[in-house]
Amino acid sequence: MQQEIAFIQHFYTKTIDFFANYSIQIIGALIIVLIGWFLSKYVFNLLMKFFAKHDFDPTLGKFAANGVRILIFGAMIVVAIGKLGISIAPFIAAVGAVFLTAGLAIQGSVANYAAGISLIITRPFKIGDTILVNNVYGEVEEIMLAYTTLRTEDEELITVPNKHMIGEVIVNSFSYRIVESSVGISYNDNADKAISVIKEVIDRYENVSNDNAAIVGIAKFGDSAVEIGIRYWVPTRNFFKFQYEVNLLIYKALREEGITIPFPQRDVHLFQPNL
Repeated sequence: MQQEIAFIQHFYTKTIDFFANYSIQIIGALIIVLIGWFLSKYVFNLLMKFFAKHDFDPTLGKFAANGVRILIFGAMIVVAIGKLGISIAPFIAAVGAVFLTAGLAIQGSVANYAAGISLIITRPFKIGDTILVNNVYGEVEEIMLAYTTLRTEDEELITVPNKHMIGEVIVNSFSYRIVESSVGISYNDNADKAISVIKEVIDRYENVSNDNAAIVGIAKFGDSAVEIGIRYWVPTRNFFKFQYEVNLLIYKALREEGITIPFPQRDVHLFQPNL
């Protein structure tokens, strides 16, 4: 019992001595940390307002503002540690060792973040663009450091790790996606007239892009029909809906003009051998 009381008294004395000797340093360090917190937050908000005012890219602006905030707060923490009289050299070495170990353990995640930084800097696409990468098609909805999200016409949200974006072929259709289709007409019909009818249908359709003119022409000569190739651009979010509507309009227009869409057929000739 006496040993326990002596231990408590010794602990109490040491605690009082510590706070008596280092109370000013501890209070100063806490004040420095608080100043660093509020200062970093203030600078972050200031930069975000500046970037928004000058139409800066949202993803790149947020990344830059966050980087500055972390640097300011980290610098103030280092100053606070120095205020306590603690050497920061071993601390920095320990932090470096921790980050090295963590980096080896989560190489995939680190690769995603590194790729995200590269995407933000090089900007091969932006929010609202339509991209094709790794056989995945969709409208870019969000670009994060670790991943990029794409939204399809079916409202499916596709999450693509950024490491699969770097070093891959990226097809950027911007806000539109190309429709490539064809329709066959009879060899007895006027191909020029059919091309003109199809072109007129597409030009009248209000949802087709005006920035890229539709392309209509003879794609190939089939066994039973002349294949008319059709290429035009529609918004990605309603890609299939608009494609089906245009197909129906083309079908009706060709029928009204008396242009035949033939079905595959074979001519069979029977020869009777001479007996």
